[in-house]
Amino acid sequence: MDKNATRYNVQLYIYDLSRGMARNLSPIMLGKQLDGIWHTAIVAYGDEFFFGGEGISSCSPGGTMLGSPDTVVELGETEVSEEIFMDYLSSLGESTYRGDRYRLFEHNCNTFTNEVAQFLTGRSIPSYITDLPSEVLSTPFGQILRPILDSIHIAPPGGNVINGGRNV
Repeated sequence: MDKNATRYNVQLYIYDLSRGMARNLSPIMLGKQLDGIWHTAIVAYGDEFFFGGEGISSCSPGGTMLGSPDTVVELGETEVSEEIFMDYLSSLGESTYRGDRYRLFEHNCNTFTNEVAQFLTGRSIPSYITDLPSEVLSTPFGQILRPILDSIHIAPPGGNVINGGRNV
């Protein structure tokens, strides 16, 4: 690393979409304990970036209807400039992370934040987040719910869509 390069802090914002209900209901419904239903976002360059059914979006940190995150994880620092990062997001928003490519179990906000975290810092997000879909689908009830849950597109309101969102 260049000692004179500007460094930018990178954080992972973690939200429990169930607001604690997963912790109480998962043993009954799934037969195993889940601590939350996780939505994640990357915070860098003074903004929060996330992926949902509308594509890649941004807002001020904590600026969606979800409010403040339940947990903040410091992922480290990056030397990637904001301009390069925005070009990277624009490219992702036109291809891999278009809104119509969102899939609750396979290609979601956590897939996005994991990829972006690796791009910026070389670090992955915590595995308890990326492993959640397989945890749910490994249960009989998860398999029963899958067709219903596959049709759900989560897009927390309050963000500004980057690149026009859903491309068809």
